[in-house]
Amino acid sequence: MNQSFLRVSLLIAVAVLLNACSTTSNRDKVTVIKPVVTPPTSANTGYKPTVYSGVFAKPAAIDPAVEFWRKTYGVWQRSEVAFHDDRHMDVIYEVLTLPGNVGEGLTTEQKNIVSQRKEFWKSQLAGLEGKLRYGADLSQADRQIIAKIEATGKPVNTVLAGASERLRSQRGTRERFKRGLEISGRYDLQFRKIFRDAGLPEDLAYLPHVESSFQLNAKSSAGAVGLWQFTNAAAKTFIPGHDKRDQRYDPFVSANGAARYLTYAYGKLGDWPAAVTSYNHGIGGMKRAQNTVGNDFNRIVDNYDGPAFGFASRNYYAQFLAAREIAANPHQYFREGVSYEAPVGPSQYLAAE
Repeated sequence: MNQSFLRVSLLIAVAVLLNACSTTSNRDKVTVIKPVVTPPTSANTGYKPTVYSGVFAKPAAIDPAVEFWRKTYGVWQRSEVAFHDDRHMDVIYEVLTLPGNVGEGLTTEQKNIVSQRKEFWKSQLAGLEGKLRYGADLSQADRQIIAKIEATGKPVNTVLAGASERLRSQRGTRERFKRGLEISGRYDLQFRKIFRDAGLPEDLAYLPHVESSFQLNAKSSAGAVGLWQFTNAAAKTFIPGHDKRDQRYDPFVSANGAARYLTYAYGKLGDWPAAVTSYNHGIGGMKRAQNTVGNDFNRIVDNYDGPAFGFASRNYYAQFLAAREIAANPHQYFREGVSYEAPVGPSQYLAAE
């Protein structure tokens, strides 16, 4: 083999390599993810969740909401109820502990306690707003409310304007979230592989914490079912063969459907905050939001008031980020340990892992 031939071969190889580098798509660049930490687990199953970062931005506007959902998922127990402002998520007036044994569902007595306490706070806030408007004397309770708002750094008058109508109650879900973590051990490895093979961020495997708490038989009032909460209409589009057999309860088939959906959503919407939110609000709904107020997710959260873009849609991405953080660092929130269940799925995949 002469030197001239070797030089030509080398030049061709270099040209091919440069061409491959230059044709990398923008989406490929966006979705590059790197492992950063593997949190400890108390399970004896051998499963350890792998944590990735690098693609999910946290807009400043939703910082308070992310912190609120971290408390809901990882701090407040189901016996605790937070009364808060549904737009200013860091304004929390009270965290009430319900009496007696508190199960997954509340008793009639416990529901009445929550309802009565909510009416109390609505009355307090409406009264305080009126006092400030007319310059009336403030009670000690009034000053305590003002101090809670001031502690957030928000203007008191801005928060109190209409605060009684924005009052909301939220039960803690610490026990439910922990159980979801345990169940997630069955699926996490394969879900990550599904998203990795689709060229998507692997942390999308955390979405079922928000959707279903990893409950296979979960059902919503909108007709969504299964761990990934597909409606029948969405399944017809993103789960091949759904018209012949309902496969929404199959966690792996529906995970592939979720990967197809999120690939399409990202392509249409252009960023992950909008694409993830579309899992709740729909691609068309999020496109309308972008067309109305622009692509800045801060502005969408703060200013968009389109049809059906209510509390759930506005908070969905914040819930995902909070669930992602807790699931990636379970030892920080569940110091008693999390007993992950053993992975399930095709033996050849488990062997490869």
